[in-house]
Amino acid sequence: MSESMKIGHLFPIKSTPLQLDKSDKSSMSQAGRPVSTEFRDLLESKVLKFSHHAETRMEQRGIKLQPESLSQIMKAVDDAASKGAKDSLIVYRDIAMIVNVPSRTVVTALDGNQMKSNVFTQIDSAIILN
Repeated sequence: MSESMKIGHLFPIKSTPLQLDKSDKSSMSQAGRPVSTEFRDLLESKVLKFSHHAETRMEQRGIKLQPESLSQIMKAVDDAASKGAKDSLIVYRDIAMIVNVPSRTVVTALDGNQMKSNVFTQIDSAIILN
């Protein structure tokens, strides 16, 4: 896709995630079929979520990500998780994002102008992508 897309169009975050009882290995889907919590956990472990704050900042700052950019960022989050990171700064081209790695949630995002002369605190790792 050559046309840029907004994050909410790729990964709708306004919908509430499926809540299942962790003690039960399956629950009922909306269609009445059993849904495995293991499948849900696997799916959640691969999806990159955006907090309301991050989504608002991205909209205000005109930050748009291509699907291939999201793939690179998700791989960076996987790499950070494999190293035990908790809160990472991910710099992709002229965009910086603070990501809570265990929940795979982008907490905030900055464009190139906001990154200049900025101090990033409460992170334990940084990943620079190109």
